[in-house]
Amino acid sequence: MGDIDGAAREDEKKIIHTYPLVHKTDMADDLMNEVVDLCAMTCEKHATNLEQASRVIKDTMDKKYGPAWHVVVGETFGFEITYECKSLLYMFFGGNLAICMWKCS
Repeated sequence: MGDIDGAAREDEKKIIHTYPLVHKTDMADDLMNEVVDLCAMTCEKHATNLEQASRVIKDTMDKKYGPAWHVVVGETFGFEITYECKSLLYMFFGGNLAICMWKCS
């Protein structure tokens, strides 16, 4: 009986959240919602090529909100950055995929 309970707990631990989870941001709510949707859609489309996903997000943000956007998409990275106020977004998508974007001119 203990094995069944242990197996159930293991299954609970393996749940991967597929929704976007914003960890840190100082963007306005409307901009943040738009950017989160853009990131989620792009990462789903380019799931096997994270470099292409980051390029698409950067190019879209540069065209829509002006140049000097930076985007990092990956699973294991750290960062310490200087950025313009109201332009930072750090989020997780699909479990352990992290997206960090900011504007710095």
